Amino acid sequence: MTVLLNSQAGLPLLNGSSPIWRKELEPRCRQLRADLAGVDPEALSAAVERETRRRLDTFLSGLERYRRNPYQRDVTDPPPVWTEGNSRLLDYSLPGAKGPVLLFVPSLVNRGYVLDLSARKSLVRWLAQQGFRPLLLDWGTVGVTERGFGLSDYVAGRLARAVDATRDLMGQAPALVGYCMGGTLAAAAAVLRPEALSGLVLLAAPWDFHADDRAAALRTAAVLPLVEPALTWLGELPVDMIQFLFVGLDPLLALRKFSRYARLAPDSQDAQDFVALEDWLNDGVPLAATVARECLGGWYGRNDPAEGNWRVAGRAITPGAIRLPTLAIIPARDRIVPPGAARALIDAIPGGDRLEPPLGHIGMVVSAGAPGQVWAPLADWLRARLQAPRS
Repeated sequence: MTVLLNSQAGLPLLNGSSPIWRKELEPRCRQLRADLAGVDPEALSAAVERETRRRLDTFLSGLERYRRNPYQRDVTDPPPVWTEGNSRLLDYSLPGAKGPVLLFVPSLVNRGYVLDLSARKSLVRWLAQQGFRPLLLDWGTVGVTERGFGLSDYVAGRLARAVDATRDLMGQAPALVGYCMGGTLAAAAAVLRPEALSGLVLLAAPWDFHADDRAAALRTAAVLPLVEPALTWLGELPVDMIQFLFVGLDPLLALRKFSRYARLAPDSQDAQDFVALEDWLNDGVPLAATVARECLGGWYGRNDPAEGNWRVAGRAITPGAIRLPTLAIIPARDRIVPPGAARALIDAIPGGDRLEPPLGHIGMVVSAGAPGQVWAPLADWLRARLQAPRS
C-alpha cells in the first residue's frame, strides 16, 4: 500500500531534472519522459489517483474474500505411528505396499503438510499410489522440550530416532527426502548415519547462503541483534518475526497474489487451491532460540555450511563424505532458496544427480506443473536407484 500511495505523493517531483539513481533504469526513464511529453499534469495526476485506488481496491477485495472463504483442508493426517515431544511420524503407505520406504523431512519453520496440502495436491499420497511407502516427520511446534533445542538436537537426536523408528516399523532403511531447510538437515543426517539410510533426496535444500546474493544473506543475518530480546525472553523466534523475514524477500508479493485472487471465480478450483496454500503459509510455527541463532548467524551470516564450519553433534558436516544415491531437485525460479545456494550442495556430493525444473520454491511441490516436472521424475529416479533396498 505504501508503494502505491507513494506513486501519488511522488508525482509532483517528476521532472526532467530528476537524477537517475539506478542507471539500469535510464532507458525506461527516457521512454517515460517521452510518453509524458505534452500530457496535461492535472489529467495525469487524476489518472494516477484513479489507478492507485483501483489497485488498492482490487488488493483489499482479494484480501477480504480470502478472510471470508469457508474452505477447510479436505484431507486428514493419518494416525501417528511414533511420537516424541511435539513431533509425530505419519505413515502414508497403502496396505500391502512393498516399495521403497521414504522418510520426508520438512523445514522447521513451516508445517510439513505442504507435502500433503489437499486431496488434489499431495506429493506423499501420490507416491503412495505409485507403490512407495512414504512417511512424513511432522516436527510440530516448539514446546517445553524443543525450546532448548539446537540443530544438533534435531538432527542427531529427533531425526535420528525417527529414522530408527521408521526402519523398525517398515523393516527397511528409508531414503530421506528433505524439503527446503529439511533437506539441509537431511544432508547432515546422511553424513552422520549413512548406514541407516538407503538414499537421499534434496528438494530445494540450501547450502551456500552467499552464492547468489551475499549482501541479501548478510541483511538477513543483521536481523539477529534486533530479535535477540525476543529469543532471550521467549526462548523462540515468534511466527510473526519469521513471516517478516520472508516478506523481506519479496515485499510486493502480497499485493500481486491477493490482486490475482480477487479476479478468480470464487468457486473455481484455482481459488480453492489459492486458499489452501495461503492457509498453510499463515499456519506457521516458531523456531527455537538456539536454532534461530545458528541459522541467522551461522548460516546466513558466516555461511558455515559452505565454508566447512558447520558442526552437528561435534562432527563437521562435509557433503563430500556422502556416498548414498542422491538426487537434488533445484527449482530454477526459486526466490527463497536461490538455485546457486542449492547447487553448491549437490556439487559437493560425489556422483549426485540433479534436476532443475522451471518452477518456484513452493510451486515445485504444489503447482500445476509439479506432478509432471517434479513428482514423476522423482518417482522414476527412486525406482531406478532404490531397487535393492538395504535392510
